[in-house]
Amino acid sequence: MIEHRRLRSICHASIGTNNLAQAQGFYTPVLATLGIDLVSEYEQALAYGKGYPEFWLQQPFDKLPATTGNGTHFGFVALSKQQVDEFYHCAIALGARCNGAPGVRPEYGAPYYGCFVIDLDGNKIEASYWQATEK
Repeated sequence: MIEHRRLRSICHASIGTNNLAQAQGFYTPVLATLGIDLVSEYEQALAYGKGYPEFWLQQPFDKLPATTGNGTHFGFVALSKQQVDEFYHCAIALGARCNGAPGVRPEYGAPYYGCFVIDLDGNKIEASYWQATEK
């Protein structure tokens, strides 16, 4: 068993895409800013993670167009404020839309620092750093 899996409550998440090659061109460099790699690649799906598939991009199994969920977003762990900034700037440079620039958000708690973007398919994604001892 991969040891850090004991610290997780969710095995994996997946989102649909209507253009897998375009999504790979976006997510591979964006997630690399957080130390997340492409760990599995299939004809209609890609899996990213830190040692095992945690985040999947795929063409919908039912062959209908991928759609986004209102109120749904995926948050990725950043290990520093710098990683949050790099995630944001890389995503924007690759065509994402800003949904909240990097910064503190007191309403989420004093230790929170994060950013929000909308990917090329319209999915909402976030990178956040949470450090209670850092000001």
